[in-house]
Amino acid sequence: MPGLRAKSEAGAGTSAASKTQATLGTTVGTKSLEFAYSRGAAPVITDLTLELPVGAVTAITGKSGSGKSTLLYLLALMITPTSGSILWNGVSASALSDAERSRMRATEVGFIFQDALLDPSRTVLANICEAALFAGMPRHQAVDRARELAVLFGVEHREDHRPGEISGGQAQRVAICRALLTHPRVIFADEPTGNLDNDSADVVWQALADQASLGATVVVSTHDRTLADRADLEVCL
Repeated sequence: MPGLRAKSEAGAGTSAASKTQATLGTTVGTKSLEFAYSRGAAPVITDLTLELPVGAVTAITGKSGSGKSTLLYLLALMITPTSGSILWNGVSASALSDAERSRMRATEVGFIFQDALLDPSRTVLANICEAALFAGMPRHQAVDRARELAVLFGVEHREDHRPGEISGGQAQRVAICRALLTHPRVIFADEPTGNLDNDSADVVWQALADQASLGATVVVSTHDRTLADRADLEVCL
């Protein structure tokens, strides 16, 4: 049975003080959520109700096939529930129009995919700036923000390279830059450290914890027990 487990402060990704300061973010959650990929198929997620707090890193865990990635896509409004609701700040976001959900994804969500999913035909800088197009961010502002993030994550010397010319760890850092470009209130990460060495994984995880400390709602699917233990909360499917 899925459940939300709070962690002790010793293993938390963010401090109690930072969570107290995080008051202006967006809570996400579910109410009686059910999802199946096709009519008549067995549901991947059944009767799930939870609320994920602002200013914390929540780890989504469970065995392979338990619906970790599916839950992220649902919470990020990429797919719609079979029944039940996806709640943003207590309001049923899943009941909104396609256009409104698209607007929310573009302006409020940062999503980090497991395999980075960078456009191989575009430079690192262009990949980072990609999110600006959908969010309506002016080009000059996007480039300035992209370069700021590239320096922060140590990939500024690669901005003119293409994804095939950088390492896997660097590609995932570029993906984080892209996800953070628009200052999203909600950040989802699907197994973001699954293909990385320990040092790169630590950089990625710390970046997520830092965003939570700034007031973002951060939700991460992971099969890594060590990383899950560093989260503030855990949802075990």
